[in-house]
Amino acid sequence: MTTTPLALGLLAGVTIFLGLPIAVLPWITTKMRAFLTAASTGVLLFLMVEMMGKVLEGIEELLESASVGYQTSRDAWQHAGLFVVGLSVGLLGLVWFERRFIRGGKDAAPPKTRAHQVALMIAIGIGLHNFSEGLAIGHEHSFGATRLALLLAVGFGLHNATEGFGIAAPLAGHTPRWGFLALLGLIGGGPTFLGAIVGSLWTSQALEVFFLSLAAGTILYLVGELLHLGRQMREEATAEIGLLVGFFVAMATDFLTIIFS
Repeated sequence: MTTTPLALGLLAGVTIFLGLPIAVLPWITTKMRAFLTAASTGVLLFLMVEMMGKVLEGIEELLESASVGYQTSRDAWQHAGLFVVGLSVGLLGLVWFERRFIRGGKDAAPPKTRAHQVALMIAIGIGLHNFSEGLAIGHEHSFGATRLALLLAVGFGLHNATEGFGIAAPLAGHTPRWGFLALLGLIGGGPTFLGAIVGSLWTSQALEVFFLSLAAGTILYLVGELLHLGRQMREEATAEIGLLVGFFVAMATDFLTIIFS
């Protein structure tokens, strides 16, 4: 079968729409909404741990190679600098975005409005993460590893279905419009497609480090926002269970990605 970076990026990114319909289920109670919001937080926590771990592991490997004389430490410090810059821009960038473009304070805004705002920012953070996944797909395809690129696309596609749930969970019970859900899907899943194209044309480890760090910074901010949103529902026990469920579901899909790759 002939594959292209465009087709693989589309395959990996479109599955994010599978998790979005959770937002329009009519039978969502306050307790269920608290559970889903916390589960969304768990999904994002796993993504943040995964991304930061990958970047830091790469920096440590470069430092170890430099310590035994295989190479200079220049690349390691360059990547460390990109990690600091990316994490800072991702975290502070969303703070600026909210203050500049989103009106109203966290507690002053109506619950429905606040849920829409949080879902939008989650989609932005996940979109940055998915751009780095697209880079990996395009990178492998550009080196002729089409089978591995296909397996990565399938694995990332499975994982992105979970991310779609993470975007939609804060909207559960608030009856969002289908057009808004489609926009969130494009923001969250579209970068996978774009990343696959960019990765097939121009590969750079430094670029991947920066985008992973940028995504980790945005998710760090979003975790705080979701925890704040969850505390307002006053369902602490339910939320803690949802947090664990979301984290373990994301971990399971990641393990499946590794198995099928």
